Amino acid sequence: MRINCASPSRMTVTQVDEFLRKPPPGFSVERFGSGYRVHSDPEKSLVLIDDFEHCKGKVVFQNSVGRKVKMHNLWEYTSMRKSLLSKNIYLLVSACEEKLSASNKSAASEARVLKQYVVSINGTDPFIRWQMEKGLNWTISSVAGESYRVDVDLSEAVESWAGKSTHIITDELIKAKLVWKDASFTLKYYSDALFDFPHWFGFSKRKFLLRPT
Repeated sequence: MRINCASPSRMTVTQVDEFLRKPPPGFSVERFGSGYRVHSDPEKSLVLIDDFEHCKGKVVFQNSVGRKVKMHNLWEYTSMRKSLLSKNIYLLVSACEEKLSASNKSAASEARVLKQYVVSINGTDPFIRWQMEKGLNWTISSVAGESYRVDVDLSEAVESWAGKSTHIITDELIKAKLVWKDASFTLKYYSDALFDFPHWFGFSKRKFLLRPT
């Protein structure tokens, strides 16, 4: 089921099964072997989804740049920034059952996947665009030119959606203690600084939240 969240123009969550069966405008799906190949228009969509295994086979998004994006120069950064602010952004998130024995840090990686969803964020929406610009500008100003990593976190948005969408959440999800896996994407910028000490010692990691409301 495809569900609009908050403002319908800002965020949409679609179960993977439905996405493959009835892809949104700008996407097409073809079977290959025992899996699926998903095509999209790179002029309109920024897909940040790694290849993944689904109950119906392996799913490959042909034009995806992956959930962790590496940039090595100003041109690559400028191009990625433009895409984030002018296209629909697509992520894969998973609703997982937390293992009681798992620590908070490792729970998501060890948990059993119950459902998978494709989340779409409208980068052209004025409110989303404002948050994205603010977060990117803050990151750049806080790292003084060295290499950095920034995580753009949508976990609060996904959790808010889940809380408002109980009519489509299955009994299995309701009974489980949920952990939302991969509700973020990562930008990694590598500068050409000779001595990039802050990055080497992990001091250049940043994170900001993206909320549809």
